[in-house]
Amino acid sequence: MDSWDEIRTAFQVARAGTVSGAAETLGVHHATVIRHIDALEGRLGVKLFQRHARGYTATEAGTDLLRVAQATDEQFTQLAGRIKGLGEGVRGTLVVTSLAALGPILMPVLVGFQREYPEIRLQFLTGDRVLRLEYGEAHVAIRAGKQPSEPDNVVQSLVTQRMALVASDDYITHYGMPADEDDLKNHVFVSHVEEPHRAPFFRWLHDKVGPERMVLRATDMRVMTDAILKGAGIGFMSELELPLHPQVQRVMPSRDEWSAQLWLVTHVDLHRSVKVQTFLSYLKAHTTDWSG
Repeated sequence: MDSWDEIRTAFQVARAGTVSGAAETLGVHHATVIRHIDALEGRLGVKLFQRHARGYTATEAGTDLLRVAQATDEQFTQLAGRIKGLGEGVRGTLVVTSLAALGPILMPVLVGFQREYPEIRLQFLTGDRVLRLEYGEAHVAIRAGKQPSEPDNVVQSLVTQRMALVASDDYITHYGMPADEDDLKNHVFVSHVEEPHRAPFFRWLHDKVGPERMVLRATDMRVMTDAILKGAGIGFMSELELPLHPQVQRVMPSRDEWSAQLWLVTHVDLHRSVKVQTFLSYLKAHTTDWSG
């Protein structure tokens, strides 16, 4: 692409709004920026910018061109990240994303991995938004529920996450332990704001006791766990996390219908990189330490 330097210059002018701002970003003289813009407009036969006292504003034709330039620039950035990841070995940044609720059981694994490979710099990203591996937003994703089906991703089964319905010792002291499943309707619960929620255990609770028994709702499982531990109500906790909280008791035996499968997801471009493969092997080896 003979004109890529000129297109990239135009892209930076559009972002900065001034020739001087683009020149600073590109590390070139402002005369070079003006020359690139003039040459590109001459080649295309259209004006890409309106010049005014405050700087440059893209015309309609300029906006169309710059939209393509931005997409191309992002693709080059993503490609560079994937290529760099393939050649790094077990060093550099490793980005892992998962449900926030898995943080307590994943953190010992992450800490152990970083200590074994001290040149690794970890980023652990949580949240409701599913990060897009094809855009390089993460190297490894740990997801729950239905098997992910995005194209170009490598998906592996990790472990089944079984859920337990629990109450804290403080809750039991104040309200007693439910006598049986039918007695649940006489107790109060901690649950998710979204009703009915896509998680099978939250749907079960919604159907079993109804929304009027939910006295505290949240969007973050960590907040719900804190509320359960403080005695706000009965709620769900991963069986993987139960050993961390000796002050809670099971209210009833866990049911298979509450369970969700955990999946390891990587993008095909980075799946075979040394860094990712080393982490996957380490993580799989340490899931044997997880109960449930």
